[in-house]
Amino acid sequence: MSLGKLKDFINILTGRFNNSEQFEKMKQDNLDFPYAEHINTICNEKIINLPEDFKGIFMVEESYYTTKGNTHASPHLFLFTEEENGIKLTSYEVPNGYDKNTFTYEALKQVDYNELKLSEKFTPALYTEKDEVWEGGSISMFSPVLKFTLFERFSKEYLEVSETMEVEGKKIFGYDEPILYKRVI
Repeated sequence: MSLGKLKDFINILTGRFNNSEQFEKMKQDNLDFPYAEHINTICNEKIINLPEDFKGIFMVEESYYTTKGNTHASPHLFLFTEEENGIKLTSYEVPNGYDKNTFTYEALKQVDYNELKLSEKFTPALYTEKDEVWEGGSISMFSPVLKFTLFERFSKEYLEVSETMEVEGKKIFGYDEPILYKRVI
């Protein structure tokens, strides 16, 4: 993999995105589908004690989903690293002192790299590029019976995100169509 692929990947992912076009179409078709927003912000400058030769990029992903008038937040702290065969996404636990309602890039104060904890439930995802489109995902077992499947496709035009949760093979969360986010900022 050529140097700089991580930077290209991150440039596609950072910013503010929503699925307003898709949401309006689904609403016209009377389909139960969320209005969704992503705010993705690099946060390495807020993490102290990074190793001297650290080449990864930490990102706060703030996700907001509105269904039936109710909005819920789903924030994450991700680390992206350039690997020989693609870009790897590793998930970290929300840092101590924050929860899903208070963890945002704006609220994030300095946090010590040495105190960050890897998410033990999430299987790292690997993304590969073909024709300027990045594609990848992972399957994680959040418990012996709870399976989380992530599949994503990213380009300069859109972020396509498909997430499902199944308990013993029965889908309990997710949509038949991926959420299609377009850049707002």
